[in-house]
Parts: sequence; structure tokens; C-alpha cells
Amino acid sequence: METPVNTPRPPTVYPALAREYDADFKVDPQYKASLPDLQNGPASLIVGANVLIQHVGISNFRLPIRYQLKDGGEITLETSVTGTVSLEADRKGINMSRIMRSFYAHADKEFSLDVLQTALDDYKDDLDSMDARIQMRFSYPTRVDSLRSGLSGWQYYDVALELIEHQGERRRIMHVDYVYSSTCPCSLELSEHARESRGRLATPHSQRSVARISVEMKGSDRLWFEDMIELCRRAVPTETQVMVKREDEQAFAELNAANPIFVEDAVRSFAEQLIAEPRVGDFRVIASHQESLHSHDAVSMLVNGETFAQDSLDPTTFASLQHRG
Repeated sequence: METPVNTPRPPTVYPALAREYDADFKVDPQYKASLPDLQNGPASLIVGANVLIQHVGISNFRLPIRYQLKDGGEITLETSVTGTVSLEADRKGINMSRIMRSFYAHADKEFSLDVLQTALDDYKDDLDSMDARIQMRFSYPTRVDSLRSGLSGWQYYDVALELIEHQGERRRIMHVDYVYSSTCPCSLELSEHARESRGRLATPHSQRSVARISVEMKGSDRLWFEDMIELCRRAVPTETQVMVKREDEQAFAELNAANPIFVEDAVRSFAEQLIAEPRVGDFRVIASHQESLHSHDAVSMLVNGETFAQDSLDPTTFASLQHRG
């Protein structure tokens, strides 16, 4: 049998194309209807396995959002938005621009949590999705006084608000990163032993440490950002300082010596405060003490409830606990 010869097809003849941008062209309904839309195409266009996708959407879409302050004021902050929906197995894709349009429709007239609620309602309906999730990340400023000098400065907290709708149940989540100094209790005792037994000057090691507190907000009473920050300070009072003179530096050394803490102590101290807070349901505390003694970090995770329960850890979970300054 002869091998068939592949005869090349003649090239398709295209008309001569204009290279100038047509600034005067207007899109009418008929032209818009003629535009191809592959994302909303039939199931026959699906690439790969025909299975449910739990999350598909956009990440790091930025815009200014207004946030209410506990004292009655408000502040507008640049906010990074992640918005996703679930996608059923027989659907090709979603129109991601609808997520952004939903935010723009409400960002100017609503405050943070209301923006989340209304935007999620809108794009869940627009995209005909079973589940939907929105997260807003921002850096929240708070004026903080120095320990003894009377100075004050702005401390910034990485905060994220998250609204999740899964199987008809809606949950509100807050994440807060808290940066503190941790003095090793063992190193403190060894330093004192060297002083007392051998007359040797020694200093205990301490390091900048980061805890990420994630909580499910429960009930009708609002859990303010300021409330979460104060809760963290009660649990671990050695928060890093903004404005420091000599008397503040000495005070901070005394404060650390009065509150030595292992990473295990830290997560349990946060948990003690969270358990006592009626506006908090399930929670997770992740802490990283970025040691000055070792070439590695000391880390811990404590989870209470099913919302944050997990058997497998993202490989970057602890590596993400970095204070960017």
C-alpha cells in the first residue's frame, strides 16, 4: 500500500488589513453579539479532566476601599482583592471581569464588610456559581505610644477580611499579622547563671517574631480591627516598637525580660485570649520565632474548631510569616 502524500493546502487569502487604530469605532449590540466568547463556550471545549474546580477567579486586583474605625471615623486604604467561585464540571470557564465590576459597583458607597457582602451576592448570581469567596488584604495603621519617652508613631498591621459561601453557609473571617519580640526563657536563665556563678556578662537571645491570627467572626456584635490588635497585645505584650529613645529601649529590654516566651507559649497565650472572646468562633494561630541563635526558625500552629482544620500544610505556610517593615 502506498503511503499517502500530504499535500499542503493553499494559504488562506486575507484581505489587506489596516494598521491604524480605529479610535472612532463604536460597538453596537449587533457587533458585541458577534464577538467570540470561549470562556463561556460549551463543555466540548473543556481542556483536561471534566471535574469540579473549587476556586477560579482573580488575585491581587487593587482598589481603594473605605473602612470604619472604632472611634466613629473612617479611613480609605489601598486593598488587594482575591475573588473566586466554584466551577461545575461541565462548564468551560467564567467571565472574570464580572468580579471586578461587582467591586467597582459598591466600593464607593459601602464600607468593607458591606462591600464583601454585596459584591459576593452580585458575582455569585452573575456567574451562576454554587460557592464563592472574596478576600480583601490591606495594611491597617494605628498610632502607638512609645513605652516611656512620650513619643508616638504609626504601626501597620497586615489584615485580611474574608467572606466565604460554601454549600449555602456564609462565614466571615479575619486574619491579622502581629509582630513581636520573643526572648528565649532558656537563654535568659543561662545568661543569669553565667552572671551569678562566674561573673560573666551574658545576654539572652531574642528575635523578631510574627503570629498570624485567623478567626471566624461570630454573632451580631462587630469585632473591630482595634479589638483584635488589643487582644494580641494582652496575649503577648512585647510588640515591636515604632519610635524609640534610650529610655524606651531600656524599657523594652525590661519588658522582654518580664515576658520571656517560647513559640509554644506564644500560640497558647493567643489561644487563651481568643477562647475568652465571645465574638470569636473557630480560630487558628500560626507563629514563627525567627531565631538569632539558630539558622532556622522555631514555629508552631494551634487550631481550634473545624473551620481552619488541616492535615497538610502549604509548603510556604511558615515562610510567609515575614515582617516586610
